[in-house]
Amino acid sequence: MLKKTITYTDFNGEEVKEDFFFHLSKAELVELEASHEGGLSDAMQRIIDTNDTQAIVAEFKKIMLMSYGKKSMDGKRFIKNQTMREEFESSEAYSTLFMELIVDADAAVEFMNGIIPAGLADDVAKIGSPEIPETETHRPQTMTMSEFESLSPPEHRQIMDKIASGDIRIVDD
Repeated sequence: MLKKTITYTDFNGEEVKEDFFFHLSKAELVELEASHEGGLSDAMQRIIDTNDTQAIVAEFKKIMLMSYGKKSMDGKRFIKNQTMREEFESSEAYSTLFMELIVDADAAVEFMNGIIPAGLADDVAKIGSPEIPETETHRPQTMTMSEFESLSPPEHRQIMDKIASGDIRIVDD
């Protein structure tokens, strides 16, 4: 789960600093993967290869809104529904976060790392996909923030896809 503190100016002209929460469950990630022909990773790669900025923005928006919710008081549930998504999307907080993630690749990577559940790659390995035999444990590669920052924008997009699939995790230097 990612807790993101967003500072924005509301529609009354007041500066507001508010915490927002984002999370995708393992089940939601499996559904997201299954909803794309060839899987999310392949779909994202096709979008990147064609340099379809509109499709990249649409996918990122979908993932961002899909991950938005509120933690229950007892911490046992992460509540999400369409009404909550619409309320968030119509706020200046959404606009502020969206623009931050679109223009700052580091912030986008941090966001994606934050919403993906820990241990996802290990669970995928237990399922036994063709790429990851049951006898092997899949360990994501790590990349330092400095290594990531040295890449070109097209390489950033490719790494973001690998982060989304659990193949790479960004770590502090």
